[in-house]
Amino acid sequence: MIKQDKNEGGGARYIGVRRRKWGRWVSEIREPGKKTRIWLGSFDTPEMAAAAYDVSARYLRGPDARINFPELVESLPKPASADADDVRQAAQLAAMRLGGVERLGDAGAGSGGGAVPARVKLSPSDIQAINEAPLDSPEMWMELAGPSGVEESASYGEFEMEEWDETETYSIWD
Repeated sequence: MIKQDKNEGGGARYIGVRRRKWGRWVSEIREPGKKTRIWLGSFDTPEMAAAAYDVSARYLRGPDARINFPELVESLPKPASADADDVRQAAQLAAMRLGGVERLGDAGAGSGGGAVPARVKLSPSDIQAINEAPLDSPEMWMELAGPSGVEESASYGEFEMEEWDETETYSIWD
């Protein structure tokens, strides 16, 4: 159920979704019988925000709720309770699932719209190798930093660290 919005340049607009001026898509839903709203989150795509809305609307308003993706609603997660945190958590999980599916689908379509994350299957040994990579280790960062905790080759402008320490300081407050 998509509504057209003339303000968006003919783009699709979903129920419970709006676009922030900086380009992110947000979703929220009013709690039934109350004046308060549940903030569902800020998302990269309008479809992700719409999926978040669908999960919460279906749970809070029942099977007759107006939703954006009726064909997907049964496969999306359901909140553990009507508590705002539970609704928000299920909504964000649904958005991530939909976002992951769409990104993977777009990657195969050759959209050419820039770098798109791809799902890669890793074996347990690959995961272990990644986790043990030297630059991911805090100890390795400390070794690079040296004993003082500051990189020894650090320079500030034209001064080396040693020269900077030896310069005389003046305070305008004295």
